[in-house]
Amino acid sequence: MRALLLPCLLASLSLPAFAQDGPRGIAFVQAPEQSSGMATGRTPDEAFAAATAQCVEGGAMAEDCLRTNWCFPAGYSIDIFAQHREGPHWHEVICGLPSREAGEQVAHALCDTAARPYLIECALVQVYDPDGAALLSY
Repeated sequence: MRALLLPCLLASLSLPAFAQDGPRGIAFVQAPEQSSGMATGRTPDEAFAAATAQCVEGGAMAEDCLRTNWCFPAGYSIDIFAQHREGPHWHEVICGLPSREAGEQVAHALCDTAARPYLIECALVQVYDPDGAALLSY
């Protein structure tokens, strides 16, 4: 039995390595007042690198592209725009949601002026599916 172990082990090492298919994560970066990026990947490093490259393509310096969100598995993601009554504005990203409908409900709750009376504007600007595809077209 032990005589077969070494040949089997050596044979398995000569087989080609196959890429793992499976769940992917999603990463978001933001360079405040400049650019942003989103990408999917098998690891946080892979996805954040691609999201940062997208942010830089949008005009920001890499060091300004801050890592904001990582979800694994990606699930559905939403991006909302919010503006404070004193002027500052920002994006809030939530990922890892179970469905588009759940994302829309979360966005509605985040934009509820009864809960956040300091907001003068709040809107869902994008929904992403688990593969990172944008579902809202403008």
